[in-house]
Amino acid sequence: MRELTCDVAVIGAGTAGLAAYDAATKAGARAVVIERGPGGTTCARVGCMPSKLLIEAARAAHDARHAGVFGVEAGEVRVDGAAVMRRVRALRDDFVASVLDGLDRIPAEQRVAGTARFSDPATLVVDDHTRIVPGAVVIATGSSPSLPEPLRPVADRVLTTDTLFEIGTLPESLAVLGAGAVGLELAQAMSRLGVRVTLLDPAEAVGGIRDPEVAACAAALLGAEIDLRLGATVETATAEGDGVRLTWRLATGERGEGTFARVLAAAGRPPNLSDLDLAAAGLDDPEEDGLPDFNPRTLQCGTLPIFIAGDANHERPVLHEAQRQGWIAGGNAARFPQVEAPPPWPAFSLIFTHPQIAAIGRAFDPEAARDWVVGETSFADQGRARAMDRADGLIRVYAEPDGRLVGAAMIGPGVEHLAHLMAVAVQEGWTAATFLDRPFYHPTLEEGLQTAVKAVAERTGGTR
Repeated sequence: MRELTCDVAVIGAGTAGLAAYDAATKAGARAVVIERGPGGTTCARVGCMPSKLLIEAARAAHDARHAGVFGVEAGEVRVDGAAVMRRVRALRDDFVASVLDGLDRIPAEQRVAGTARFSDPATLVVDDHTRIVPGAVVIATGSSPSLPEPLRPVADRVLTTDTLFEIGTLPESLAVLGAGAVGLELAQAMSRLGVRVTLLDPAEAVGGIRDPEVAACAAALLGAEIDLRLGATVETATAEGDGVRLTWRLATGERGEGTFARVLAAAGRPPNLSDLDLAAAGLDDPEEDGLPDFNPRTLQCGTLPIFIAGDANHERPVLHEAQRQGWIAGGNAARFPQVEAPPPWPAFSLIFTHPQIAAIGRAFDPEAARDWVVGETSFADQGRARAMDRADGLIRVYAEPDGRLVGAAMIGPGVEHLAHLMAVAVQEGWTAATFLDRPFYHPTLEEGLQTAVKAVAERTGGTR
Protein backbone atom coordinates (compact mmCIF):
# COMPACT_ATOMS: atom_id res chain seq x y z
CA MET A 1 0.00 0.00 0.00
CA ARG A 2 1.24 3.47 -0.90
CA GLU A 3 2.20 5.60 2.13
CA LEU A 4 1.80 9.40 2.17
CA THR A 5 2.38 12.08 4.77
CA CYS A 6 1.21 15.67 4.46
CA ASP A 7 0.28 18.69 6.51
CA VAL A 8 -3.34 18.82 5.37
CA ALA A 9 -5.52 16.21 3.68
CA VAL A 10 -8.62 17.58 1.98
CA ILE A 11 -11.36 15.02 1.34
CA GLY A 12 -13.37 16.21 -1.64
CA ALA A 13 -12.62 18.44 -4.61
CA GLY A 14 -15.80 20.47 -4.87
CA THR A 15 -16.18 24.18 -4.14
CA ALA A 16 -15.26 23.89 -0.45
CA GLY A 17 -12.51 21.34 -1.02
CA LEU A 18 -10.72 23.31 -3.71
CA ALA A 19 -10.94 26.48 -1.60
CA ALA A 20 -9.54 24.56 1.39
CA TYR A 21 -6.64 23.26 -0.68
CA ASP A 22 -5.85 26.78 -1.92
CA ALA A 23 -6.02 28.24 1.59
CA ALA A 24 -3.81 25.50 3.05
CA THR A 25 -1.15 25.82 0.37
CA LYS A 26 -1.23 29.62 0.59
CA ALA A 27 -0.53 29.24 4.33
CA GLY A 28 2.57 27.20 3.47
CA ALA A 29 1.19 23.72 4.12
CA ARG A 30 1.73 20.69 1.92
CA ALA A 31 -1.80 19.62 1.05
CA VAL A 32 -3.24 16.53 -0.59
CA VAL A 33 -6.68 16.36 -2.23
CA ILE A 34 -8.66 13.10 -2.18
CA GLU A 35 -11.48 12.90 -4.72
CA ARG A 36 -13.68 9.93 -5.57
CA GLY A 37 -15.67 11.71 -8.30
CA PRO A 38 -17.58 12.57 -10.25
CA GLY A 39 -15.74 15.87 -10.27
CA GLY A 40 -16.85 19.29 -11.35
CA THR A 41 -18.57 20.56 -8.17
CA THR A 42 -22.24 20.13 -7.33
CA CYS A 43 -22.96 23.68 -8.52
CA ALA A 44 -21.56 23.27 -12.02
CA ARG A 45 -22.52 19.64 -12.58
CA VAL A 46 -26.00 19.15 -11.11
CA GLY A 47 -26.93 22.31 -9.20
CA CYS A 48 -26.79 26.06 -9.75
CA MET A 49 -25.67 26.16 -13.36
CA PRO A 50 -27.75 23.49 -15.18
CA SER A 51 -30.84 24.57 -13.27
CA LYS A 52 -30.31 28.17 -14.39
CA LEU A 53 -29.90 27.01 -17.97
CA LEU A 54 -33.28 25.30 -17.76
CA ILE A 55 -34.80 28.36 -16.06
CA GLU A 56 -33.54 30.64 -18.85
CA ALA A 57 -35.09 28.41 -21.51
CA ALA A 58 -38.36 28.57 -19.57
CA ARG A 59 -38.12 32.35 -19.28
CA ALA A 60 -37.68 32.67 -23.05
CA ALA A 61 -40.80 30.57 -23.67
CA HIS A 62 -42.82 32.47 -21.08
CA ASP A 63 -41.77 35.89 -22.40
CA ALA A 64 -42.61 34.90 -25.96
CA ARG A 65 -46.10 33.77 -24.94
CA HIS A 66 -46.75 37.02 -23.08
CA ALA A 67 -45.16 39.50 -25.49
CA GLY A 68 -48.60 40.61 -26.66
CA VAL A 69 -48.99 42.89 -23.64
CA PHE A 70 -46.31 45.13 -25.20
CA GLY A 71 -47.98 45.09 -28.61
CA VAL A 72 -45.52 42.48 -29.87
CA GLU A 73 -47.00 39.35 -31.43
CA ALA A 74 -44.55 36.46 -31.32
CA GLY A 75 -46.89 33.86 -32.80
CA GLU A 76 -47.32 30.31 -31.59
CA VAL A 77 -44.57 29.18 -29.24
CA ARG A 78 -43.25 25.66 -29.79
CA VAL A 79 -40.83 24.14 -27.30
CA ASP A 80 -38.38 21.55 -28.64
CA GLY A 81 -37.71 19.59 -25.46
CA ALA A 82 -34.78 17.65 -26.90
CA ALA A 83 -33.11 20.88 -28.05
CA VAL A 84 -33.67 22.46 -24.64
CA MET A 85 -31.96 19.58 -22.88
CA ARG A 86 -29.10 19.44 -25.41
CA ARG A 87 -28.31 23.11 -24.73
CA VAL A 88 -28.51 22.55 -20.99
CA ARG A 89 -26.01 19.69 -21.17
CA ALA A 90 -23.67 21.41 -23.63
CA LEU A 91 -23.25 24.56 -21.54
CA ARG A 92 -23.29 22.54 -18.30
CA ASP A 93 -20.37 20.52 -19.65
CA ASP A 94 -18.48 23.76 -20.39
CA PHE A 95 -18.94 24.90 -16.79
CA VAL A 96 -17.80 21.51 -15.48
CA ALA A 97 -14.78 21.54 -17.78
CA SER A 98 -13.67 24.90 -16.39
CA VAL A 99 -13.85 23.49 -12.86
CA LEU A 100 -11.89 20.40 -13.88
CA ASP A 101 -9.26 22.64 -15.45
CA GLY A 102 -8.85 24.21 -12.01
CA LEU A 103 -8.45 20.77 -10.45
CA ASP A 104 -5.84 19.80 -13.04
CA ARG A 105 -3.58 22.61 -11.84
CA ILE A 106 -3.02 20.64 -8.63
CA PRO A 107 0.17 18.57 -9.06
CA ALA A 108 -0.52 14.90 -9.70
CA GLU A 109 1.51 13.83 -6.66
CA GLN A 110 -0.86 15.86 -4.46
CA ARG A 111 -4.03 14.23 -5.79
CA VAL A 112 -5.38 10.84 -4.72
CA ALA A 113 -8.36 9.18 -6.41
CA GLY A 114 -10.72 7.05 -4.36
CA THR A 115 -12.95 6.90 -1.29
CA ALA A 116 -11.33 7.99 1.96
CA ARG A 117 -12.11 6.74 5.46
CA PHE A 118 -10.56 7.20 8.87
CA SER A 119 -8.78 4.16 10.30
CA ASP A 120 -7.95 6.15 13.44
CA PRO A 121 -7.99 9.87 14.37
CA ALA A 122 -4.62 10.43 12.69
CA THR A 123 -4.80 8.15 9.63
CA LEU A 124 -6.82 8.01 6.41
CA VAL A 125 -7.09 5.01 4.10
CA VAL A 126 -8.12 5.53 0.48
CA ASP A 127 -9.75 2.41 -0.97
CA ASP A 128 -7.16 -0.34 -0.62
CA HIS A 129 -4.24 1.47 -2.24
CA THR A 130 -3.13 4.47 -0.15
CA ARG A 131 -2.58 5.24 3.53
CA ILE A 132 -2.25 8.94 4.42
CA VAL A 133 -0.96 10.37 7.69
CA PRO A 134 -1.93 14.08 7.72
CA GLY A 135 -1.32 16.76 10.30
CA ALA A 136 -4.94 17.87 9.86
CA VAL A 137 -7.96 16.93 7.77
CA VAL A 138 -10.62 18.97 6.00
CA ILE A 139 -13.85 17.10 5.28
CA ALA A 140 -15.46 18.61 2.19
CA THR A 141 -17.33 15.62 0.81
CA GLY A 142 -20.42 17.49 -0.39
CA SER A 143 -23.92 16.08 -0.47
CA SER A 144 -26.17 13.73 -2.43
CA PRO A 145 -29.91 13.80 -3.17
CA SER A 146 -32.16 11.95 -0.78
CA LEU A 147 -34.88 9.53 -1.87
CA PRO A 148 -38.05 9.77 0.25
CA GLU A 149 -39.14 6.42 1.67
CA PRO A 150 -42.43 6.19 -0.30
CA LEU A 151 -40.52 6.46 -3.59
CA ARG A 152 -38.15 3.58 -2.93
CA PRO A 153 -40.37 0.91 -4.53
CA VAL A 154 -40.08 2.83 -7.82
CA ALA A 155 -36.54 4.17 -7.35
CA ASP A 156 -35.55 3.19 -10.89
CA ARG A 157 -38.23 5.55 -12.24
CA VAL A 158 -37.43 8.52 -10.00
CA LEU A 159 -35.32 11.47 -11.13
CA THR A 160 -33.06 13.43 -8.78
CA THR A 161 -31.03 16.56 -9.39
CA ASP A 162 -28.15 14.20 -10.18
CA THR A 163 -30.07 12.62 -13.08
CA LEU A 164 -32.66 15.18 -14.22
CA PHE A 165 -30.38 16.97 -16.66
CA GLU A 166 -29.51 13.72 -18.44
CA ILE A 167 -33.04 13.07 -19.76
CA GLY A 168 -33.29 13.18 -23.54
CA THR A 169 -36.36 15.39 -23.71
CA LEU A 170 -39.03 16.96 -21.53
CA PRO A 171 -41.68 14.67 -20.04
CA GLU A 172 -45.38 15.19 -20.62
CA SER A 173 -46.03 15.39 -16.88
CA LEU A 174 -43.92 15.64 -13.74
CA ALA A 175 -44.51 15.33 -10.01
CA VAL A 176 -41.96 17.24 -7.93
CA LEU A 177 -41.53 16.24 -4.28
CA GLY A 178 -40.12 19.14 -2.31
CA ALA A 179 -41.00 22.84 -2.52
CA GLY A 180 -37.61 24.09 -1.40
CA ALA A 181 -35.42 26.24 -3.62
CA VAL A 182 -34.52 23.46 -6.07
CA GLY A 183 -38.02 22.01 -6.27
CA LEU A 184 -39.60 25.43 -6.84
CA GLU A 185 -37.15 26.45 -9.53
CA LEU A 186 -37.39 23.23 -11.50
CA ALA A 187 -41.16 22.90 -11.12
CA GLN A 188 -41.81 26.37 -12.51
CA ALA A 189 -39.24 25.97 -15.29
CA MET A 190 -40.76 22.69 -16.41
CA SER A 191 -44.26 24.17 -16.31
CA ARG A 192 -43.23 27.12 -18.47
CA LEU A 193 -41.70 24.69 -20.94
CA GLY A 194 -45.06 22.98 -21.34
CA VAL A 195 -44.81 20.13 -18.81
CA ARG A 196 -47.85 19.46 -16.61
CA VAL A 197 -46.39 19.85 -13.11
CA THR A 198 -47.68 18.99 -9.64
CA LEU A 199 -45.53 20.17 -6.72
CA LEU A 200 -46.01 18.45 -3.35
CA ASP A 201 -44.54 19.33 0.04
CA PRO A 202 -45.65 18.57 3.62
CA ALA A 203 -44.68 22.12 4.69
CA GLU A 204 -47.21 24.94 4.61
CA ALA A 205 -44.87 27.46 2.94
CA VAL A 206 -42.81 27.37 -0.25
CA GLY A 207 -39.07 27.84 -0.27
CA GLY A 208 -38.78 27.67 3.50
CA ILE A 209 -40.08 31.26 3.70
CA ARG A 210 -40.60 32.19 7.35
CA ASP A 211 -42.40 35.51 6.88
CA PRO A 212 -46.12 34.65 6.58
CA GLU A 213 -46.92 37.66 4.36
CA VAL A 214 -44.16 36.89 1.87
CA ALA A 215 -44.96 33.17 2.03
CA ALA A 216 -48.61 33.79 1.16
CA CYS A 217 -47.62 36.07 -1.72
CA ALA A 218 -45.16 33.48 -3.07
CA ALA A 219 -47.68 30.64 -2.86
CA ALA A 220 -50.27 32.70 -4.72
CA LEU A 221 -47.92 33.80 -7.49
CA LEU A 222 -46.23 30.44 -8.06
CA GLY A 223 -49.41 28.47 -7.52
CA ALA A 224 -50.98 30.31 -10.45
CA GLU A 225 -48.58 28.47 -12.79
CA ILE A 226 -48.28 25.02 -11.25
CA ASP A 227 -50.50 22.61 -9.34
CA LEU A 228 -49.14 23.47 -5.88
CA ARG A 229 -50.08 21.08 -3.06
CA LEU A 230 -48.71 22.40 0.24
CA GLY A 231 -49.29 20.32 3.36
CA ALA A 232 -49.20 17.19 1.18
CA THR A 233 -47.43 14.05 2.37
CA VAL A 234 -46.81 11.40 -0.28
CA GLU A 235 -47.86 8.00 1.04
CA THR A 236 -47.41 5.52 -1.82
CA ALA A 237 -45.73 5.26 -5.20
CA THR A 238 -46.43 2.45 -7.67
CA ALA A 239 -45.41 1.77 -11.26
CA GLU A 240 -48.21 2.34 -13.75
CA GLY A 241 -47.45 1.77 -17.40
CA ASP A 242 -44.28 3.73 -18.14
CA GLY A 243 -45.04 6.21 -15.36
CA VAL A 244 -45.61 6.40 -11.62
CA ARG A 245 -48.84 6.69 -9.65
CA LEU A 246 -48.62 8.67 -6.40
CA THR A 247 -51.07 8.99 -3.55
CA TRP A 248 -50.85 11.73 -0.94
CA ARG A 249 -52.61 13.04 2.12
CA LEU A 250 -53.15 16.73 2.90
CA ALA A 251 -52.92 18.22 6.38
CA THR A 252 -56.72 18.51 6.30
CA GLY A 253 -56.97 14.74 5.93
CA GLU A 254 -58.08 15.01 2.31
CA ARG A 255 -56.41 12.50 0.01
CA GLY A 256 -55.23 12.91 -3.56
CA GLU A 257 -53.65 10.86 -6.29
CA GLY A 258 -52.19 11.24 -9.76
CA THR A 259 -50.21 9.45 -12.44
CA PHE A 260 -47.11 11.12 -13.86
CA ALA A 261 -44.68 10.37 -16.66
CA ARG A 262 -41.78 11.22 -14.36
CA VAL A 263 -41.22 11.96 -10.68
CA LEU A 264 -38.49 14.29 -9.38
CA ALA A 265 -37.27 13.88 -5.80
CA ALA A 266 -36.17 17.35 -4.66
CA ALA A 267 -36.51 16.81 -0.92
CA GLY A 268 -33.01 17.79 0.11
CA ARG A 269 -29.37 16.74 -0.14
CA PRO A 270 -27.92 15.19 3.03
CA PRO A 271 -24.13 15.33 3.56
CA ASN A 272 -21.88 12.57 2.21
CA LEU A 273 -20.45 11.33 5.50
CA SER A 274 -21.43 7.67 5.81
CA ASP A 275 -18.29 6.27 4.15
CA LEU A 276 -15.84 8.21 6.32
CA ASP A 277 -16.12 6.08 9.49
CA LEU A 278 -16.22 9.16 11.70
CA ALA A 279 -16.40 6.96 14.78
CA ALA A 280 -12.87 5.71 14.03
CA ALA A 281 -11.80 9.35 13.97
CA GLY A 282 -13.19 9.82 17.46
CA LEU A 283 -16.02 12.08 16.32
CA ASP A 284 -19.36 11.86 18.11
CA ASP A 285 -22.76 12.47 16.54
CA PRO A 286 -24.72 14.17 19.34
CA GLU A 287 -27.85 14.66 17.23
CA GLU A 288 -27.78 11.22 15.59
CA ASP A 289 -28.11 12.87 12.18
CA GLY A 290 -24.72 11.77 10.89
CA LEU A 291 -23.09 15.14 11.58
CA PRO A 292 -20.19 15.48 14.02
CA ASP A 293 -20.24 18.28 16.57
CA PHE A 294 -18.34 21.25 15.10
CA ASN A 295 -17.76 24.93 15.70
CA PRO A 296 -19.64 26.87 12.98
CA ARG A 297 -17.07 29.68 13.02
CA THR A 298 -13.77 27.77 13.12
CA LEU A 299 -15.33 24.65 11.47
CA GLN A 300 -13.26 22.50 13.84
CA CYS A 301 -14.76 19.20 14.96
CA GLY A 302 -14.43 19.05 18.73
CA THR A 303 -10.80 19.47 19.77
CA LEU A 304 -9.37 17.36 16.96
CA PRO A 305 -7.39 18.67 13.96
CA ILE A 306 -10.38 17.84 11.76
CA PHE A 307 -12.46 20.51 10.02
CA ILE A 308 -15.69 20.24 8.05
CA ALA A 309 -16.77 22.64 5.31
CA GLY A 310 -19.37 23.25 2.64
CA ASP A 311 -22.38 21.01 2.06
CA ALA A 312 -20.73 18.35 4.21
CA ASN A 313 -21.65 20.25 7.38
CA HIS A 314 -25.11 21.30 6.11
CA GLU A 315 -24.77 24.63 7.92
CA ARG A 316 -25.41 26.90 4.92
CA PRO A 317 -25.45 24.80 1.73
CA VAL A 318 -24.91 27.58 -0.82
CA LEU A 319 -21.86 28.15 -2.97
CA HIS A 320 -20.60 31.45 -1.57
CA GLU A 321 -20.69 30.00 1.96
CA ALA A 322 -19.03 26.76 0.82
CA GLN A 323 -16.18 28.71 -0.75
CA ARG A 324 -15.70 30.86 2.35
CA GLN A 325 -15.90 27.86 4.66
CA GLY A 326 -13.31 26.09 2.55
CA TRP A 327 -10.92 29.03 3.01
CA ILE A 328 -11.54 29.10 6.75
CA ALA A 329 -11.20 25.34 7.19
CA GLY A 330 -8.12 25.03 4.97
CA GLY A 331 -6.38 27.94 6.66
CA ASN A 332 -7.19 26.65 10.14
CA ALA A 333 -6.03 23.16 9.22
CA ALA A 334 -2.70 24.56 8.02
CA ARG A 335 -2.24 26.71 11.15
CA PHE A 336 -3.51 24.19 13.71
CA PRO A 337 -3.55 24.44 16.72
CA GLN A 338 -3.94 28.19 16.12
CA VAL A 339 -7.38 28.61 14.56
CA GLU A 340 -9.29 31.69 13.53
CA ALA A 341 -13.01 32.31 14.07
CA PRO A 342 -14.09 35.03 11.64
CA PRO A 343 -17.56 36.48 12.18
CA PRO A 344 -20.25 34.86 10.07
CA TRP A 345 -21.69 36.50 7.01
CA PRO A 346 -25.39 37.36 7.16
CA ALA A 347 -27.64 34.52 6.09
CA PHE A 348 -28.43 35.02 2.42
CA SER A 349 -30.52 32.78 0.18
CA LEU A 350 -31.97 33.25 -3.28
CA ILE A 351 -34.53 31.26 -5.25
CA PHE A 352 -34.41 31.90 -8.99
CA THR A 353 -38.08 31.51 -9.74
CA HIS A 354 -39.95 34.29 -11.55
CA PRO A 355 -40.54 36.37 -9.55
CA GLN A 356 -37.42 35.69 -7.51
CA ILE A 357 -37.42 35.03 -3.76
CA ALA A 358 -34.80 36.09 -1.21
CA ALA A 359 -34.16 35.98 2.52
CA ILE A 360 -31.40 38.05 4.11
CA GLY A 361 -30.11 38.27 7.67
CA ARG A 362 -32.35 37.32 10.56
CA ALA A 363 -35.30 35.18 9.59
CA PHE A 364 -38.78 36.28 10.55
CA ASP A 365 -39.76 35.09 14.01
CA PRO A 366 -43.14 35.98 15.54
CA GLU A 367 -41.64 36.53 18.99
CA ALA A 368 -38.73 38.69 17.84
CA ALA A 369 -40.95 40.56 15.39
CA ARG A 370 -42.94 42.04 18.26
CA ASP A 371 -40.00 44.32 18.92
CA TRP A 372 -39.02 44.90 15.29
CA VAL A 373 -39.94 47.76 13.04
CA VAL A 374 -41.12 46.30 9.71
CA GLY A 375 -41.11 48.27 6.48
CA GLU A 376 -43.16 46.92 3.61
CA THR A 377 -43.74 47.71 -0.02
CA SER A 378 -45.64 46.00 -2.82
CA PHE A 379 -44.37 45.73 -6.37
CA ALA A 380 -47.95 46.21 -7.61
CA ASP A 381 -47.45 49.99 -7.67
CA GLN A 382 -43.71 50.06 -8.38
CA GLY A 383 -43.03 52.10 -11.52
CA ARG A 384 -40.25 50.06 -13.12
CA ALA A 385 -41.99 46.77 -12.34
CA ARG A 386 -45.16 48.04 -14.03
CA ALA A 387 -43.18 49.13 -17.10
CA MET A 388 -41.76 45.58 -17.30
CA ASP A 389 -45.21 44.02 -16.81
CA ARG A 390 -43.81 42.32 -13.70
CA ALA A 391 -45.68 44.25 -11.05
CA ASP A 392 -46.07 41.36 -8.61
CA GLY A 393 -44.36 40.77 -5.28
CA LEU A 394 -43.67 42.05 -1.81
CA ILE A 395 -40.70 43.34 0.20
CA ARG A 396 -40.56 43.16 4.00
CA VAL A 397 -37.59 44.77 5.76
CA TYR A 398 -36.84 44.17 9.47
CA ALA A 399 -35.12 46.60 11.81
CA GLU A 400 -34.42 47.05 15.50
CA PRO A 401 -36.23 49.95 17.25
CA ASP A 402 -33.15 52.15 16.75
CA GLY A 403 -33.45 51.67 12.98
CA ARG A 404 -30.61 49.16 12.55
CA LEU A 405 -31.46 46.85 9.66
CA VAL A 406 -31.33 43.17 10.63
CA GLY A 407 -32.98 41.30 7.78
CA ALA A 408 -35.53 41.09 5.00
CA ALA A 409 -37.70 38.72 3.01
CA MET A 410 -38.85 39.52 -0.49
CA ILE A 411 -40.39 38.19 -3.67
CA GLY A 412 -40.39 40.19 -6.86
CA PRO A 413 -38.61 41.05 -10.11
CA GLY A 414 -34.85 41.58 -9.92
CA VAL A 415 -34.76 40.51 -6.28
CA GLU A 416 -31.30 38.95 -6.70
CA HIS A 417 -29.89 42.49 -7.01
CA LEU A 418 -32.00 44.06 -4.27
CA ALA A 419 -31.02 41.25 -1.91
CA HIS A 420 -27.33 41.95 -2.43
CA LEU A 421 -27.86 45.56 -1.38
CA MET A 422 -29.72 44.38 1.70
CA ALA A 423 -27.01 41.84 2.58
CA VAL A 424 -24.37 44.58 2.57
CA ALA A 425 -26.58 46.81 4.73
CA VAL A 426 -27.11 44.06 7.30
CA GLN A 427 -23.45 43.05 7.36
CA GLU A 428 -22.29 46.64 7.79
CA GLY A 429 -24.84 47.32 10.52
CA TRP A 430 -26.49 50.18 8.66
CA THR A 431 -29.52 51.95 10.03
CA ALA A 432 -32.41 52.82 7.75
CA ALA A 433 -31.14 56.41 7.66
CA THR A 434 -27.66 55.29 6.57
CA PHE A 435 -29.18 53.09 3.86
CA LEU A 436 -31.27 55.97 2.51
CA ASP A 437 -28.23 58.25 2.38
CA ARG A 438 -27.15 56.41 -0.76
CA PRO A 439 -28.02 57.14 -4.42
CA PHE A 440 -31.04 55.36 -5.92
CA TYR A 441 -31.38 55.85 -9.64
CA HIS A 442 -34.80 56.43 -11.20
CA PRO A 443 -36.56 54.47 -12.55
CA THR A 444 -35.17 51.21 -11.11
CA LEU A 445 -36.45 48.22 -9.18
CA GLU A 446 -34.09 49.26 -6.38
CA GLU A 447 -36.51 52.07 -5.61
CA GLY A 448 -38.91 49.42 -4.32
CA LEU A 449 -36.38 48.47 -1.64
CA GLN A 450 -35.80 52.16 -0.94
CA THR A 451 -39.54 52.58 -0.27
CA ALA A 452 -39.59 49.69 2.22
CA VAL A 453 -36.58 51.09 4.07
CA LYS A 454 -38.21 54.55 4.09
CA ALA A 455 -41.15 53.02 5.93
CA VAL A 456 -38.71 51.84 8.63
CA ALA A 457 -37.01 55.24 8.78
CA GLU A 458 -40.31 57.06 9.25
CA ARG A 459 -41.03 55.00 12.36
CA THR A 460 -37.52 55.23 13.83
CA GLY A 461 -36.87 58.93 13.32
CA GLY A 462 -34.42 58.36 10.49
CA THR A 463 -35.96 60.50 7.77
CA ARG A 464 -34.65 63.89 6.74
